Amino acid sequence: MDKDNAIEVRNISKSFKVYYDKGNELKEKMLFWKRNKYEKRVVLDDISFSVKKGEAVGLVGKNGCGKSTTLKLLTKIIYPDKGTIEMSGRVSSLLELGAGFHPDMSGRENIYTNASIFGLTKKEIDARLNDIIEFSELGTFIDNPVRTYSSGMYMRLAFSVAINVDADILLIDEILAVGDANFQAKCFNKLREIKAQGTTIVIVSHALEQIEEICERSIWVRDGHIQQIGEPKEIHKAYLTAMEEERREQAANERKQLLEAEEEQAKRLAWEKRHGSWEVKIGDVKLVDKNGVESSKIYTGESMTLEIPYVVNTPINDIEVKLDFYRIDSLLVYRTSSVLSGVGRLNFDKDNKLSITFDNVPFVTSEYYVNIALETKDGDEVDVYKEAVKFIVESAKGEGGVASMNNSWK
Repeated sequence: MDKDNAIEVRNISKSFKVYYDKGNELKEKMLFWKRNKYEKRVVLDDISFSVKKGEAVGLVGKNGCGKSTTLKLLTKIIYPDKGTIEMSGRVSSLLELGAGFHPDMSGRENIYTNASIFGLTKKEIDARLNDIIEFSELGTFIDNPVRTYSSGMYMRLAFSVAINVDADILLIDEILAVGDANFQAKCFNKLREIKAQGTTIVIVSHALEQIEEICERSIWVRDGHIQQIGEPKEIHKAYLTAMEEERREQAANERKQLLEAEEEQAKRLAWEKRHGSWEVKIGDVKLVDKNGVESSKIYTGESMTLEIPYVVNTPINDIEVKLDFYRIDSLLVYRTSSVLSGVGRLNFDKDNKLSITFDNVPFVTSEYYVNIALETKDGDEVDVYKEAVKFIVESAKGEGGVASMNNSWK
């Protein structure tokens, strides 16, 4: 380790297992072993940096990029998957508000507990006790249980303990965001003071102006990698520019998703209009020849019958049944409906079957298909306008021409 450095981080990687549904008991793990599946999430990927003695460095980056994980690795709360961390001197940290405090103990008692975690002896704590209480400005509240403290009081006490440890390295994670303006100013003055005394400081904060006030360098962490290291104002400018680009890209993606959703909705509504509202649904249509036998072949000049079964989901009245006959090359050769044929509009109130007989089929030899639709007075379709059945017309008594057919409905 370089004698001028207080912290050296070399090729650190850290990942976590994110379980989808982890069993807590042995019985659950044995019986439901599939519940122990997890996703491996890489938080830090091969990062390296160093901090000189007496230097103040800020870690910046968006939420989830790995800043707090880096500080926890420095304090040895967690350990890296690979890589090494070397630190020179006593370490004091402010990682989470009230970390190490017992809620039922008084502020005074928690000072002893918390300071001992940082390595101070009882004699050293006794010597610093009044300074800690005075800096915290808690006054008579110092002997109250800390569970009665506000967030600001928690922060005051935690910060007061941390800066009075006389640590060589001070690690701070967003703790300065809590507290009133006067106390924040007091904290910064104290940080400048202990920095001037040679303490190395590493700060994680989204308040970039705070980092610019106290730090010589900023380290921009992005998606588990170190994106850039340098003078705070330059790094922060690049960081904010990148965040603005991400924001614009995210906004563009959201607009795109919204437009796609609107387009999908429009398609769905168009599909419903085109394919019907399903009060009545047509079943499998059969074509029957003059002998009453299901067939796909009809001879010119003979008769044929379409049997159209339907299911009524919701009774509906005044429906026009439309039939369009197309040749296989999509040429419309004949169109009829219950209204055109004189039958009128039909009521659909229970499951049944329509039988429509066509006499003297005049189609020339070719292949045909029939489309069927059920339509309300307002022009809304009740059932899908679909290709109902295909059939072949062959010559029998001579080629017929395209003409109107006599049809009967029942």
